[in-house]
Amino acid sequence: MDYSVKFETIQAGDVAIRVAVAGEGPLVLYVHGFPESWYSWRHQVKPTVDAGFKFAAVDVTGYGGSDKPHPVERYSMENLTRDIANVARAMSPDKKVIIVGHDWGAPISWNTALLYPDTVKAVGCMSVPYTPPGDRMFLDVIHDIFTRRGKFFYQVYFQEEGVAEAELEANTRDSLRRFYYALSGDAPEGTWPLDKVDGDPLLYRLPDPDPFPAWMSEEDLDYYEAEFRKSGFRGPLNRYRNHQRDFDFLSALPDKKIYQPALFIGGTSDLAIKIMPNFDPMEAMAPHVPNLEVGVMLEGCGHWTQQERPDEVNEHLIPWLKAQ
Repeated sequence: MDYSVKFETIQAGDVAIRVAVAGEGPLVLYVHGFPESWYSWRHQVKPTVDAGFKFAAVDVTGYGGSDKPHPVERYSMENLTRDIANVARAMSPDKKVIIVGHDWGAPISWNTALLYPDTVKAVGCMSVPYTPPGDRMFLDVIHDIFTRRGKFFYQVYFQEEGVAEAELEANTRDSLRRFYYALSGDAPEGTWPLDKVDGDPLLYRLPDPDPFPAWMSEEDLDYYEAEFRKSGFRGPLNRYRNHQRDFDFLSALPDKKIYQPALFIGGTSDLAIKIMPNFDPMEAMAPHVPNLEVGVMLEGCGHWTQQERPDEVNEHLIPWLKAQ
């Protein structure tokens, strides 16, 4: 069996998307998060191919080998879901596909399933559960909880164009190491300082571990560093600058339920979930994802789900894929 990844460039409307591809069979399209690349799914290549599927992992618009349009609005949920749907249709014109996403790739995947049910057969996501828009835009709520109390929140820090880019690009490898570690399950409680104040830089007081946890090797960091040195961080950060556009667009949808068979895998030490006290992802999704077939929380796993716990993720993911 050939497990080597080959790159294809798919013209997805107005952007060209680089896709890492391996194997043959029904298409499973993997969508990464911030700040990652197709490479975050490296541990899923062999299991996906062995299960009889075609593995395909995109570089999301703005990342890696994909096009990097400049306008902030090009990174809206409406546009990015269209990109993923266009890739899916180009690579599997006659059959629906399964989409699997992580971090920002999760909302992109959830909403691609929502918006393109004729294209998406099933949807699996990690770290970020599906919840439709509430009564208020996300950043308005965050401002009340954090900014107006003088507290730091990273998505607020990301809003001003050029600021976070300059910080992260000053030393790309250092930035990635510190960010990855602080959100991992290996970082002790409090590594991500919750007492930072509004105006602090993102990386302020985030440690650089020595050595880095074994789930990410120096070679893995080499790959990520090289990708972000080429691409920069503007495109990835622009995803965070579309909260109002996304809220307006998604709130207007008449039906916000996802009806496809679904999977969710999270980590009990993931700050993306822990930041919401007493939050149960499966309970929150139940009214909105009625066909959630697998819902798993991995004990002690941090934010980088499929990289930190690849074997456990694959134990749940692959049987679910086969059942579709």
